[in-house]
Amino acid sequence: MKNLHFAFFGILLAGSLHAQQQASGVVYADANGNGRRDGGETVIPDVSVTNGVEVVRTQADGSYQIPVGDDDIIAVIKPAGYAVPVDEYKLPRFYRIHKPAGSPELKYAGVAPTGELPEAIDFGLLPAEEHDEFTALIFGDPQPYTLEDMDWFARGVVAEVEGIENVPFGLSLGDLVGDNLDLFNPYIEVVRRVGIPWYNLMGNHDMNYDATRDELSDETYEARFGPANYAFNYGRVHFIVLDDILYPDPRDSSGYWGGFRADQLDFVENDLQFVPEDHLVVLAFHIPLEEEGDSYRDEDRQRLFDLLARFPHTLSLSAHTHIQRQNYFGREEGMDRDTPHHEYNVGTTSGDWYSGKLNESGVPYSTMRDGTPKGYAFLHFDGNEYRTEYRVAGMPETYQMEIYNPRVTIHERGTSAGIYVNFFMGREGDTVEYRVDDGKWTPMTYSVEQDPAYEASLYQWDTNEQLVPGRRGSNAIPSTHLWRGRVPVGLAPGEHTIEVRATDQFGKTHMGTSTYRLEPRAEQGR
Repeated sequence: MKNLHFAFFGILLAGSLHAQQQASGVVYADANGNGRRDGGETVIPDVSVTNGVEVVRTQADGSYQIPVGDDDIIAVIKPAGYAVPVDEYKLPRFYRIHKPAGSPELKYAGVAPTGELPEAIDFGLLPAEEHDEFTALIFGDPQPYTLEDMDWFARGVVAEVEGIENVPFGLSLGDLVGDNLDLFNPYIEVVRRVGIPWYNLMGNHDMNYDATRDELSDETYEARFGPANYAFNYGRVHFIVLDDILYPDPRDSSGYWGGFRADQLDFVENDLQFVPEDHLVVLAFHIPLEEEGDSYRDEDRQRLFDLLARFPHTLSLSAHTHIQRQNYFGREEGMDRDTPHHEYNVGTTSGDWYSGKLNESGVPYSTMRDGTPKGYAFLHFDGNEYRTEYRVAGMPETYQMEIYNPRVTIHERGTSAGIYVNFFMGREGDTVEYRVDDGKWTPMTYSVEQDPAYEASLYQWDTNEQLVPGRRGSNAIPSTHLWRGRVPVGLAPGEHTIEVRATDQFGKTHMGTSTYRLEPRAEQGR
């Protein structure tokens, strides 16, 4: 009986050793950029390497060793002062997939069998000049469901930033496509036109829906983009990119839920042990940490906050909602530190799913349900400080608000109409003021309600007796960046100019103007 016990233990141990091998290699400076280590090229010590959970550091000779199973991706965590190679599509190549048997059979193909573990997995990094002051370009939810949507994404957004300069990299915040994973390749072809290295993360519309376990829901994504969980450094900023979609939903095996597996949060914990506390930590994932109802697993968010609590400078980026808002998490929300954690829920490049009237180029305006026009964002970094900026597609960079007011009203007759300002990057507590005809600046009142300008745009579909080109947008929802002021009716009859100034959370002031006309009562016949 004793011998049988040891024989069974030996079988288990042999199986464990077979599944858990050791990957090893060297991280080096690829001075000539040819993708292989040549004589004279130096090694790089103290660089993090991960298998998706554990994180190890390279030794003085640039070497590392890390456990690897039969479904792992070994990745280098780019240090500051170096770049990772990119392929012909500008996709960063900082990883090596190890799936000897390949992905399981799914509707959309995953990773082909990779074969046996190579003797060495080396990572060549390109020496690069990096500055503490830099800018990143951010796309939320391109989400094309068809090639027509893809064309609208290309002409309506990508063409505007094609060939952009002085931006070292970009990042898409998930929902790269809309359920049809065959569109990954067309998406990659379109985004390569921007011309800069482009990182990606997985959204709930990028998953393998026929996967039976969450770990297998990213097989097609991995085949095209690499690991769904990874990290890199630039300047004094440490970026962590995560898949925060639990699929199938562990509560009922139907649909999805916002949150993380334990191994993903183990990766974050292991990764952060090598990040200086005075650095800015930027997390990027698809589903925001705060949504309506029970859309996020509380214990996952809490563990994440516990890991971040010792870092005074943090930011998270999300998309998914097809609106734009600023979320804050302080002690009451579980972030145990003096300064709250800021999450920027970024407006999307698809806007309201490519709805709305068509512009002169035949591309939908696609304003979102909270009145935010479709667009993209810039993140401006300076050391461990940051500033966010939103750009409305097809508009000048100064267009940061939409002003809605009656175009004409009666002189000296009170009106229940108001002057509304949708300050796209605004939040409760921001200062938004207005004045009329160089008069006194007057504070506007923060108001959580539907944006009347967006609601008015929907009436074209609801009241028109002819078909309107394009597709009706979604119904309006309360906006978190709307302010209201009174319409002055006691001024002289005629045209009047409204000026608005709004100061964002970073102290930058933005301006907007509109006009209205006062008509004398006599012209109204009473």
